[in-house]
Amino acid sequence: MSTPAPGPATYEDLLRLPPNLVGQIVNGVLHAHPRPAARHAVVASTLGAEIGPPYQRGRGGPGGWWILDEPELHLLGHVLVPDLAGWRRERMPQVPDVAFFELAPDWVCEVLSPSTARLDRVEKLPIYAEAGVAFVWIVDPAVRTLEVYRRDGAHWLLLASHADDARVRAAPFDAIELELDALWLKPPAESSA
Repeated sequence: MSTPAPGPATYEDLLRLPPNLVGQIVNGVLHAHPRPAARHAVVASTLGAEIGPPYQRGRGGPGGWWILDEPELHLLGHVLVPDLAGWRRERMPQVPDVAFFELAPDWVCEVLSPSTARLDRVEKLPIYAEAGVAFVWIVDPAVRTLEVYRRDGAHWLLLASHADDARVRAAPFDAIELELDALWLKPPAESSA
């Protein structure tokens, strides 16, 4: 749900939202959405659990990253909340004890929901490019796909599209193999009665 205001939305408008909503300010418009549903949450949680140990902790991988769930980003006058974001430690040696981040991440992951897909793809992707984010993943749980993009100037270059139960190595985390099947919420087992 987008909330048109008489003027550009302010951070105070965002702070007034009820705690059950995720708020973002994109192009001066306040966007408020309920917390993600289970299908969305499973994807984001599983990706964080797969990428975190080898890249943040260095367990079974190269380390050298900070991987955060739903960080609030203040970039170029916008307030964005990606599902996951990662910073190379060479750019952000320590995670600052702050409410939001002004340093653009090196990677973001947006998990699409019906209510946010257009915002994530059409409005936020250009902002991420302008802010200098190097890689974006777009995950669509409804059609079970992962799209991997690399910034090329002001534009995004699609590096790969993966689907269903593929095993993939996706930049910038291609030192590990991801099993996409682990991301998708499974339908309840049918009764044999």
